[in-house]
Amino acid sequence: MKYNKKILVETDVKYLQVDAGPRFWEDARIDGIEDTSGKLIPCRKKDYWCPKIDLDTGQIVNWEKGVTAYIHYKVCDAGKYTLLDKDNEVIVSTPDYCYVPDFLSPKEEGWGDYMIMEIDENGFIQGFNVCQDDLDELFTKK
Repeated sequence: MKYNKKILVETDVKYLQVDAGPRFWEDARIDGIEDTSGKLIPCRKKDYWCPKIDLDTGQIVNWEKGVTAYIHYKVCDAGKYTLLDKDNEVIVSTPDYCYVPDFLSPKEEGWGDYMIMEIDENGFIQGFNVCQDDLDELFTKK
């Protein structure tokens, strides 16, 4: 008989890579302009919004400097999330697309469906705060 024992390993994580598929791009303002087609938002890759967030500072490191944004994307269960270390090596990913974690909606309650946030000209998400419990909830399959 074989027995698989799960062992808890502590590791340093630096970034959260987000791959979110908004249902509607027009629910954002970029530099005060409604982004009706999603062509103005930094970090867009095809049909996904893909910010890489520094977990310690709340800064989107692949943000276009000088651009401000108000994001109100309905993502629902079209988000995939990956923790990376300082060398951008994958530590853990959500197994499938899942609901939006609460910490990605610091502006107001997102109910697991919305990313609601303000981003300043240096790529900092205003009010961003994430803790161990938030990451446990996101990356522990229930």
